[in-house]
Amino acid sequence: MRSNLKSALLAGVLSAGVAISPVTSAFGQSASSVGAGGSSSGPSGTSATGGTAGSGAAGGTSASTLGTGGTSTGPAGTSSTVGSGGSAAGGDKNTSSTKTGGNDNNLHSMSKARAQDGGTWSRSMTKTKVHKGEVQSRTKAMAHEPGGAPAKSTSTINTGR
Repeated sequence: MRSNLKSALLAGVLSAGVAISPVTSAFGQSASSVGAGGSSSGPSGTSATGGTAGSGAAGGTSASTLGTGGTSTGPAGTSSTVGSGGSAAGGDKNTSSTKTGGNDNNLHSMSKARAQDGGTWSRSMTKTKVHKGEVQSRTKAMAHEPGGAPAKSTSTINTGR
């Protein structure tokens, strides 16, 4: 199943196209995010897969998160998966957390990462949900250096829309 999910995610990226949202500024800070998803249906069942990811960087700090999900329904029933993760580095204070939960009808995960060095910081957050045969995911990434507005980027996918 793991290999099939990777193949399905790659197929979703190639068929749906990739939406990349980079943002940079004169302050040496940047934020970017990307998302892709896809779904299919046929006589034997339906499937959907997708995910988003993003990162922010400012000064020597960086933070990144990602989330993916997939679901498949066929004659034998429904199988779903969700995963998420994140990391932060380069700051005096680096934090990251991931929470995953759900039940038979709903899977969800959330990852957050933040790196801070004084007034310079980077952060990223990803929420992913698999529910009713659909995959939804959103990533927000930000980075900030003192003296200017933060760089921001958001990517969202919903295989049901």
